[in-house]
Amino acid sequence: MEYHLISADSHVNPPPTIWREYLGSEFRDRAPRLESTDEGDFQVFEGRRTPILGINAMAGRKFEEYSLTVRRLSEQRPGGWDPAERLKDQDMDGVQAEVLYGGGPLQTQDAALRHAFHLAYNDWLADFCSTDPKRLLGVAYIPCETVEGAVAEVRRTARKGLASALIPRFPPSGEWFEPQWEALWNTLVEVGWPAALHVGGRGREAGMPKTDAAGFMSDLLMSKFAMGEATAILVLSGVLERHPELRVISVEGQIGWLSFAHYYLDHLWERHRYWTGSKLKEPPSYYFRRQVYATFMEDPVGLRECRHIGVDKIMWSSDYPHSETTWPRSKELTADWFKELEAGDRRAICADNARRLYHL
Repeated sequence: MEYHLISADSHVNPPPTIWREYLGSEFRDRAPRLESTDEGDFQVFEGRRTPILGINAMAGRKFEEYSLTVRRLSEQRPGGWDPAERLKDQDMDGVQAEVLYGGGPLQTQDAALRHAFHLAYNDWLADFCSTDPKRLLGVAYIPCETVEGAVAEVRRTARKGLASALIPRFPPSGEWFEPQWEALWNTLVEVGWPAALHVGGRGREAGMPKTDAAGFMSDLLMSKFAMGEATAILVLSGVLERHPELRVISVEGQIGWLSFAHYYLDHLWERHRYWTGSKLKEPPSYYFRRQVYATFMEDPVGLRECRHIGVDKIMWSSDYPHSETTWPRSKELTADWFKELEAGDRRAICADNARRLYHL
């Protein structure tokens, strides 16, 4: 297949009905269920009745139609969970392949059930992607409560044909640069997978985004900047220096901040590396340019800085079917956004970087 447009960050939205089929037999009686009423569709799990929110399934809607109250599966594009429909939506958008995030494990206080949700989701996603592995590239959600569990799931899901590993921006306890996590980095290099860090989720200071204009939009802004902290720690702590073949992806964080980060971290390192005892042999930007990839949807500021960031580490994404998606106009919009770039740079950002990273 000749790839012209690969989305390096798209999403699936599996319905609650998948869990009863994919959870291990000992957990199936605790699986969430779908409840349809006159009010809409709800997920019922552990005594909670949660509306199926629509903000993550806005593909094809006008901005004026965005709402949290779109609460029926029938009102969302089935490409979020039906692979045959997904391929049709790719064709409609002029996209040859997508890297698939989202719709991951459910949260629960029960550690065993939480682990089972990771395995069940990854199994469902592997089946979804098996419809066309050259166009549907699934990202495994890795349980990181123990390094042994994380390593085992990387190996298991690599054998099932998934394409990458999603890990939290920060581990459940401690730091990624602590010695016990060396086994995870070694395993990712061994199977040829990048480690993806996606925006969202709980950071070090837990808090839920508000749904008014100020709270919701400021939360989205800060979610992008939060990627700088997560990636900088991996660089400054020496994780990337110790593992030169490890690739890390900042997913959905946009790219404009990277240009400033390259400059400013080098500036800080020159001034503070002595008294802080930094053991890096090269400036921080060296490791960013060598090993850190980043995805974006629409970022004219970042594109202006693409050569400073590194054209070979930037990847476009459609974010289908989320609220920032370019679907179904991705081909038209990218042609306009990239018209000032050289043809080779356009190909790299729109397809070739992702093609190489995921061994297509």
